[in-house]
Amino acid sequence: MKNVWLVIMSGPSGAGKSTAIKVMEDLNFFCVDNLPLVLLPKFMELAIQSGEITKVAIVVDAREREFLKDFTDVLRLMSESGYNVELIYLEASDDALVRRFSETRRKHPLAGGGSSLDGIKQEREMLNAIKMAASKIIDTSGYNVHQLKEIIKDYFSGPAQQEKMIVHLISFSYRYGIPVDADLIMDVRFLPNPYFVEELKDLDGRDDRVKEFVLEKKETKEFMERFGNLLDFLIPHYWKEGKTYLTIAIGCTGGKHRSVAIVDSMIDKISLEKCVVKKRHRDIDKQ
Repeated sequence: MKNVWLVIMSGPSGAGKSTAIKVMEDLNFFCVDNLPLVLLPKFMELAIQSGEITKVAIVVDAREREFLKDFTDVLRLMSESGYNVELIYLEASDDALVRRFSETRRKHPLAGGGSSLDGIKQEREMLNAIKMAASKIIDTSGYNVHQLKEIIKDYFSGPAQQEKMIVHLISFSYRYGIPVDADLIMDVRFLPNPYFVEELKDLDGRDDRVKEFVLEKKETKEFMERFGNLLDFLIPHYWKEGKTYLTIAIGCTGGKHRSVAIVDSMIDKISLEKCVVKKRHRDIDKQ
């Protein structure tokens, strides 16, 4: 195995690749944006010969129209040549991408004479094979720039610099879809729903009254104990296999009550001696 870490980043335009590659530079990766894939093998040879480059990050996307033709062969060649290769795919929903192009007043590179959404759909079809091959998918739909920077920094800190696994707890609504970057998904819609209690309906799971309603139920207490025991078993084994970053998504119907209360409570169920735990309530402010 060659002592070079090669990270290939891809994904649709507007998903955050430019932000991500800047973070990689801050983490001392040698970064190249939009390198033609046919040049990658030679580029990596030169990187090794330099004797100084041990971490490389490149961005490949639809700007290089021919890269899909060579992608599978080049990726296989890099792996067979002994490089530590990781393919990261940055994803975002259609709504999020359309909004970002509108806010920046940029035209989607594949839109032609059509709308941004037309270009987004065309690009998704082009990139589907890359997405399927990715070792990690990061859904940036609900992240602002600062949150995305933190996610990328956490993920690429690497086991050499990282003494604890980073665990991200995300609450979400099934109405808006499952987070595509989740490693573990737990459905808590079996728990009693505060939405149907008049005085709790307009509150959310951060409110003490909602927390009490959800967490004091017998089935919730049993679930928390069983799920906590499962994580106690899984996390050390993931770490042993070299996994340094774990995303746990907990969903309910609206993403405001049960999943939020459970995420906030789960922090106390995860060993802080072994993990750094972070949380995000993805859909709590959605209507």
